Amino acid sequence: MAAVTIDSLLQNPTLLFRPKAKVLLKPPRSLDCSRNRKLPLSRGSCLCSFNPRRTIHVVRASSSETALIGNFDISSSDDILYKDIFPVKRIEKVEGKFFIRLDRSKDQHDWQLTVGCSLPGKWILHWGVSYLGDSGSEWDQPPKGMRPPGSIPIKDYAIETPLKKLSEGDIFHEVKIDFNPISEIAAIHFVLKDEETGAWYQHRGMDFKVPLVDYLEDDGNIVGAKRGFGVWSGAVTGQYRIMSQVAYFQVIYRIPSEPTLGDVGALQQFSNVLLKSEASHADSQNNSIESKDSKNKNRCLEGFYEEQSIVKEVSVGNLVSVAVRKSPETGKVIVCLETDIPGDVVVHWGVCRDDAKIWEIPAAPYPPETTVFKNKALRTLLQPKATGNRSGALFTLDEEHFGFLFVLKLDDNTWLKFKEDDFYVPLLGTSSVPGQYGQSDSTSEEISSKSYTDGIINEIRNLVSGLSSEKTQKTKKKEVQESILQEIEQLAAEAYSIFRSSITTVPEEVVSETETTKPAVKISSGTGTGFEILCQGFNWESHKSRRWYMELKEKASEISSLGFTVIWLPPPTESVSPEGYMPKDLYNLNSRYGTIDELKELVKSLHEVGMKVLGDVVLNHRCAHFKNQNGVWNIFGGRLNWDDRAVVADDPHFQGRGNKSSGDNFHAAPNIDHSQEFVRKDLKEWLGWLREEIGYDGWRLDFVRGFWGGYVKDYLEASGPYFAVGEYWDSLSYTYGEMDHNQDSHRQRIVDWINATNGTAGAFDVTTKGILHSALERCEYWRLSDQKGKPPGVVGWWPSRAVTFIENHDTGSTQGHWRFPGGKEMQGYAYILTHPGTPAVFYDHIFSHHRSEIASLISVRNRNGIHCRSLVKIVKAERDVYAAIIDEKVAMKIGPGYYEPPSGSQIWSLALEGRDYKEGCRPSLIILFASAIVVPFFTQKYIGVID
Repeated sequence: MAAVTIDSLLQNPTLLFRPKAKVLLKPPRSLDCSRNRKLPLSRGSCLCSFNPRRTIHVVRASSSETALIGNFDISSSDDILYKDIFPVKRIEKVEGKFFIRLDRSKDQHDWQLTVGCSLPGKWILHWGVSYLGDSGSEWDQPPKGMRPPGSIPIKDYAIETPLKKLSEGDIFHEVKIDFNPISEIAAIHFVLKDEETGAWYQHRGMDFKVPLVDYLEDDGNIVGAKRGFGVWSGAVTGQYRIMSQVAYFQVIYRIPSEPTLGDVGALQQFSNVLLKSEASHADSQNNSIESKDSKNKNRCLEGFYEEQSIVKEVSVGNLVSVAVRKSPETGKVIVCLETDIPGDVVVHWGVCRDDAKIWEIPAAPYPPETTVFKNKALRTLLQPKATGNRSGALFTLDEEHFGFLFVLKLDDNTWLKFKEDDFYVPLLGTSSVPGQYGQSDSTSEEISSKSYTDGIINEIRNLVSGLSSEKTQKTKKKEVQESILQEIEQLAAEAYSIFRSSITTVPEEVVSETETTKPAVKISSGTGTGFEILCQGFNWESHKSRRWYMELKEKASEISSLGFTVIWLPPPTESVSPEGYMPKDLYNLNSRYGTIDELKELVKSLHEVGMKVLGDVVLNHRCAHFKNQNGVWNIFGGRLNWDDRAVVADDPHFQGRGNKSSGDNFHAAPNIDHSQEFVRKDLKEWLGWLREEIGYDGWRLDFVRGFWGGYVKDYLEASGPYFAVGEYWDSLSYTYGEMDHNQDSHRQRIVDWINATNGTAGAFDVTTKGILHSALERCEYWRLSDQKGKPPGVVGWWPSRAVTFIENHDTGSTQGHWRFPGGKEMQGYAYILTHPGTPAVFYDHIFSHHRSEIASLISVRNRNGIHCRSLVKIVKAERDVYAAIIDEKVAMKIGPGYYEPPSGSQIWSLALEGRDYKEGCRPSLIILFASAIVVPFFTQKYIGVID
């Protein structure tokens, strides 16, 4: 069953009635509402948003929409007990065209390959070339003169070039690649990437391949004019060959679709020529040595144009409106539910009697088209409304019920829920005085405080209502809107302060860090306790000693004493590669890092010093033990002796018989098909065995881009980890070689993956690492604030699930694929160790000259109770300085520019100061903490509500 996430990403929503200035504060797939502080307003209707803006909307209905909903007269507020509008987001498929054209360039000397797409979006051509004499399927980067403007090199094997519209009226986004036909290039290879969704479009499960010579083997992925290299090869009849040629010339040369006898005769003659050419070509292959010059001389390019259908999944915004009233005639409660979702919509519903929200079936009467589902719930088909593209139903319920529960069923595989839970509509107490219905008795002081905060909330609503009504006036000035928004924020802060003051506090006193106790928290696999600090306990060279487990065991107490709570160990399984990331027999834990017994000893030692242990598990791919009948490595041995049904079908290198991959393929090893029930069963058992046998507390999940996050959720629920984090690695957005300021599309893909796991796992915040690179290396600290004044990475959208880092075994160590700017490491750690999220520190940095400074930063974080949901207030983000205040307790500044925190009611003490040694003039790193607070604010040592 596919649950479609409820989201507030609605462009120009159409409402069914006017709410009382309802403010929708749920960010997309995030539990952190702090990132959207300004509320852009919009009106109108939209059925399909190809590029939804990730903003928050204050929704408002037109005056004509305040009249009736069904039989409801909601013009009188006395009749309405409750009303709300739920924004929903569902997925629809949109079809377009994708074309490939090869023809001569304007100068008639060079040639030009054009690739275009008719669907809107941010399209990227991921491409490379193969050269004469190359073997295998590997790509190389093309010559620099062949790369179109805006191209970005990807490692050492590919180029990414954005597709753009040449003019405003164009339908297609295009990219043009010019090349000289007399060159060493044998073929151009590419795939199409949708930067907005992260989807890749291939040709029959493989790369598109445009040959520039006549003799390349057709692997099934060739596009364009196929000349004498296997197009008509095989045991086929002459008639079939002729018909193939007719179809071929219809595409390439556009001959008439109904050829005359003369045309067919000519084609038959040409058939003989082609067959002779094919035979002579086969003879030529017997010559094992042929110079590249002669190959170039025999090159004969032919222009072509091909179109293919392309399907893209887009998010579509709709609304579900609910209103509740009490019938004065019967005394019953009537719930009106309406939606603008097209097609047949079934409401799967029930009632509950208390806050436990246990579903029950209410007594009749029921709406028309209602059936009973397994004696647990009811299902009602919504009926079309007489006007407008809406459907709805009225539900009549007894007064005794506490709440109305429902989910929406669009088809057998698509359900709409609210924040991954049932929709809930309160039926009792919606207009009652505070304290009624299940609340404990309160003192008069508590009731007074709540009444005051209720008054603040009502004032906020009135301000939002005023802001919304003024939005329709053309003369409304931006300054006035900003003023209202600031007042809203101040009121919200005041309400929160009252809430905080109602919590029992302890007198502020001087205590040592070791004596400070944290409040009881709920542990979640996506966050741990929320106060975790992660140590990566290895680098790329650790396997070479063959006794890494024992070396790390000797350092267990030392690592724990620095303040780390969780340690990530290297992959434990037998592996084709010594580093462990090409696993073979999953139950064989004797690796280059040590034996299974040594691993158990290490885990036990780490537990004894109070640390949790993460195992690095590779679930995306697995190396085979045997070849199949075609000589392809896709048969597995060991305890999990799978056959080729365990391999995805669209990985051309390994010829699997499973289903298509649910993610991106990793081409170095067979990609595992997680849709197979036997695969999931075996992997759950294996993870459970690792937990029981070795004592792992959680997981670091390798290459999670390769399979759907829903499978990860399944594995985590089965293995019950203390903490889990996935490696979702993707390219950031660049324009003409320079990193874009707005990286929303990049972090959205990571957030989407976390959301697919239902928040059961966090993810490494690759977005934040990339932005820190540009900000620190180029002295562009303004990059560290997004358009909303929030942190620009995943930590700004879903901080509790963001695992921040600046280096790991891939990016640093001896690999150095994406090394953090040299000399800037401590600025990077000052950022991630003072900000929300779960920070991760690389082993090489711990045992280096940075050690004492890292330890000091960890101490500041722990003493001030900074956790994964701490609040950040960015006070300065300019060219040469970034400054922020965290939880009103820690002020930090990085960069050579000037900043001092406001004095006011707080006295700040210097906790740590460092210098950017390349600047050498002004401290580039300053950390301060509030040592005394004249006006009590947060007096508890640890703060925050951990879900």
